[in-house]
Amino acid sequence: MPSSQKIPRKIIVVGAGIIGASIAWHLARKGASVTVIAEKAGGEATPNSFSWINASWGNPEFYFRLRHRSMAEWSRLAREVPGLPLSWCGSLCWDMPEAELDAYLAQHHGWGYDIQPVNHAAIAAIEPNLADPPAFAVHVAEEGAVEPVAAANLLLEDAVRHGATLSYGTRVTRLLQTNDRVVGVETADGPLLADHVVLSAGAGIVPLAASAGVDVPLDTPPGLIAHSRPAPRLLNGLVMAPGLHMRQTLEGRIIAGSDFGGTDPGINPQRAAEDLLAKVGSMLHGSDGLELDFHTIGYRPTPKDGFPIIGGVDGVPGLYLAVLHSGVTLAPIVGLLASEEIIGAQSRAELAPFRLSRFAKTGE
Repeated sequence: MPSSQKIPRKIIVVGAGIIGASIAWHLARKGASVTVIAEKAGGEATPNSFSWINASWGNPEFYFRLRHRSMAEWSRLAREVPGLPLSWCGSLCWDMPEAELDAYLAQHHGWGYDIQPVNHAAIAAIEPNLADPPAFAVHVAEEGAVEPVAAANLLLEDAVRHGATLSYGTRVTRLLQTNDRVVGVETADGPLLADHVVLSAGAGIVPLAASAGVDVPLDTPPGLIAHSRPAPRLLNGLVMAPGLHMRQTLEGRIIAGSDFGGTDPGINPQRAAEDLLAKVGSMLHGSDGLELDFHTIGYRPTPKDGFPIIGGVDGVPGLYLAVLHSGVTLAPIVGLLASEEIIGAQSRAELAPFRLSRFAKTGE
């Protein structure tokens, strides 16, 4: 007599950064049979992230809404995954002309964001180690940061407890297709078959998607971040000052770039990192002993129009894409909604603006 028990879908997730980890975790929690394949734990872009969780300036309202919702989803993850290294430390920003700062404040306040104007005295109280607090800034108490590699690893470890398999040190060379349907991946160790393949490998998505005839329009601008040696607590939250964005990690490192996306490394990245840390030292009281430990250069996977690419691909069943620059902010909501689309085979309206097909419509 045939069993009435539903066989779980077999899903391969390529990529073990914060996006791949979130998708894999959500899928495993929903009962899917998940295999995560990556060359290394933590992925490529995730270790080089500034890791600011926000729904801040420069975004149209539909994108703001998705980012803001994902901030709440981070709190859900923190409740469900004990020890997640998440801090709602708030942010201070004065990294734009005052008129633009006023417009940003008014717009986001109107959208319901917890954003407030703060004067010199309030800024000094929020960040008492600032050597020269500005006269005016905006403060967003609900913004925060996460230590992304540790968070990705915790999600993947919990996914394993729910039946997922991790395959590190494995290189995926191409997608496998039968009658135009993606049915698995070819690896350096041989083929692996699945009902669905999720590509969440940052810039590595481009050649893999191309192996199935899919063009993913992606830029990968470099960004340098300087990392200090662990130091006593000098910063309470995130600081976005003109030409310098910085925060202090849970282990005490100050990480800094000319903006949160990272500094242009130029021809001498080491010197650029040293200059960044010197600028940090000039801005903070008590930073005399601050020393550069290392720098990272990340290649940010950024779709051509700046918005995420999330979803299935028209004409290529079995393939799901998840590539975006705001990976740290959006990881929880992307994991949740993508897992629902893959398992339930139903489109989520929240992701409709982010399909790959939009590029064909615009001719880009």
